[in-house]
Amino acid sequence: MHTPPATGYPLPVTTNATITTSVPARLDRLPWSRWHWTVVIGLGTVWILDGLEVTVVGNIAGRLSEEGSGLPITSGQVTGLAAALYVAGACSGALFFGRMTDKFGRKKLFIVTLAVYLAATALTALSFSSWWFFAFRFLTGFGIGGEYAAINSAIDELIPATFRGRVDLIINGSFWIGAVGGSLLSILMLDTDVFPADVGWRLTFALGVVLGLVILLVRRHVPESPRWLFIHGRGGEAEELVTSIERRVEAEKGTELPPSEGEITIHQREATTFAEIARTVFSDYRRRAVLGLALFIGQAFLYNAITFGFGAILTTFFDVSTSHTGYFFAVIAAGNFMGPLLLGKLFDSVGRRVMISSTYLLSGLLLFGTAWLFGAGHLTANTLTACWAVVLFFASAGASSAYLTVSEIFPMETRAMAIAFFYALGTAAGGISGPLLFSGLTSSGVVGDTVLAFRIGASLMCAAGLVAAFLAVPAERRSLESIAAPLSTRSGKPVPTPVPR
Repeated sequence: MHTPPATGYPLPVTTNATITTSVPARLDRLPWSRWHWTVVIGLGTVWILDGLEVTVVGNIAGRLSEEGSGLPITSGQVTGLAAALYVAGACSGALFFGRMTDKFGRKKLFIVTLAVYLAATALTALSFSSWWFFAFRFLTGFGIGGEYAAINSAIDELIPATFRGRVDLIINGSFWIGAVGGSLLSILMLDTDVFPADVGWRLTFALGVVLGLVILLVRRHVPESPRWLFIHGRGGEAEELVTSIERRVEAEKGTELPPSEGEITIHQREATTFAEIARTVFSDYRRRAVLGLALFIGQAFLYNAITFGFGAILTTFFDVSTSHTGYFFAVIAAGNFMGPLLLGKLFDSVGRRVMISSTYLLSGLLLFGTAWLFGAGHLTANTLTACWAVVLFFASAGASSAYLTVSEIFPMETRAMAIAFFYALGTAAGGISGPLLFSGLTSSGVVGDTVLAFRIGASLMCAAGLVAAFLAVPAERRSLESIAAPLSTRSGKPVPTPVPR
């Protein structure tokens, strides 16, 4: 094992040099350790905040529209216009910060994006008019969009190949832990016997800021991606960083690590042009681009267009009080988290193609069944919630796999930008147009309109599942470099995939 000495001094930055490195193979052959938990907690827990944020807004829509809330706003504006602006901000932030992440590194950007998110959330709590609320919903989304690009790229580059699928799914699925918390929190905060109508909803946003600050403190200890370092002329730092990680893991396990297998020769560079990124994604990897778009559009319509209007469906068709919708949403949020948690390991063992296609198809077919039952009048608030929990058990695993897919099937130099692009385009299709379209359908009070909304979401999920059945890449237990060789590679040969132990 190559172990260069730790100098304690800044190492030189070199570009336009050709180097041979075993850094990817050394990272992939690591056993699971406390160091990996640091990465997961520092980077992955922000999805909990995102879940808290989105769910709280959905659940407080009714309260914000009531007299005395402190804002001149309607419920439709919260679930429609405000939701669309949040998603528009997320799409814009993903594209902007995605480019910055590939150019300046993962660590700098996952600190900056969280800071943007925290500042915008704090200012949302201080909203005094509808325009202020809308503006900072956009900026909150802007920070979250950047998080998706920076975090998913960093996680996949730091987690060993053997565990990458399940870890990525569970981290993305942790959004729903925040959703459960947001649902239950909204019950307390909307209780006017506890907090005045114009105070409770503000405190929910303030709590998100406090939790975010804790995550920021942990995140400072997560290192830069060694894969990004060695490509961007900082090979010495990459070697030294991986050596320090190996020493920590060896000390924890009490045994020496086995030798790594596989090296890669690359030509170091400072940046990758937009033209090269576009050519790589849409010409060299055309079929994979189609796959990414299908997966993101399908899940974005299901979640942004229908799921987050669930509270409005309960109040419109089943006369559920706005102060009690949180209980119902907590149930479907729990189903959403259990999907990635229980099915995640199968994405590494059974394989990507089978699991991605089956989770999309099953959720789509089950949603068609739910639409039929709802249209026939066979459902109550409780049974509709149970149906949604089952649908989303599979849909959540599929949706999380969309982020996993686009973060591992394109070359290293394009990773963050690829995540940003597919997230932005898919989410814009389903997350901006969806809320504007479906808020009218689900709040009209006409059963047939809501059935139509369900069927549209189900159709897109099934279509994405069929695309995955033909185009999904067998990326399970393979190094990122063997799935898509870096553009900087000199030999063009992928790094051999380590044999899972």
